[in-house]
Amino acid sequence: MSSGRSLTVLVAGGSGPSGIATARALRDAGHTVFTVGSDAGRIEAAAAGAGAGVTPLVCDLASMGDVHALRATVANTAGRVDGVIHLVGGWRGAKGITDQTDEDWDFLERNAVTTLRNVTRVFFDDIAASDTGRFAMVSSTAVDSPTAGGASYVAAKAAAEAWTLAVADGFQRAQSGRKEDPVEQRSAAVIFVVKALVDAAMRARAPERRFPGFTDVDELAAAAVGLFTTPAADLNGRRLPLGR
Repeated sequence: MSSGRSLTVLVAGGSGPSGIATARALRDAGHTVFTVGSDAGRIEAAAAGAGAGVTPLVCDLASMGDVHALRATVANTAGRVDGVIHLVGGWRGAKGITDQTDEDWDFLERNAVTTLRNVTRVFFDDIAASDTGRFAMVSSTAVDSPTAGGASYVAAKAAAEAWTLAVADGFQRAQSGRKEDPVEQRSAAVIFVVKALVDAAMRARAPERRFPGFTDVDELAAAAVGLFTTPAADLNGRRLPLGR
């Protein structure tokens, strides 16, 4: 667990409300925070909304070369990355199976799967070397009960979950589960599971709605901060439901 020292944490997909809330909460917890997005204007505005000290970086996380360049930039500024919170996503749906489009699948695969594969491959060694290494993604309760209309979305989320569980196995094999000279588990990969996310602006636009079962972005942010004070052995490979 963290002894209270400042860690270096990357918020991948930080331009939206969940990214702003998470970056702010991590900064308030005393960590060095880099928030990453593909659009310069949006990520700069998001970093400003998260508060002083949050550093915006522009990167196409679907490009392996760009993610390697991102790691180099962070390393030159703050050293090794201790944690990555993956918030890249998006929704595409249809009426059923036959009208699931290739365009929607390409969008979902790129955002939910390719970006996650890239950041975990590039930052795996950093997180594994940290004494408080953490990786987290956000998945959906829809994975537990797929619908025809959400087939592409759920398939992409399920693939991202499977990859994350494989990352967790990699951390375990490198630490507490290695055959010779095992050490205390210090790195963990986890999956936050939500029905959907809600923020203050959404509530303001629809004051009559109650958003049952939704997870507030501030709750997600608090859960992300809590990863760094919870033992890795209690986290690694777990699906953590929020908002219920």
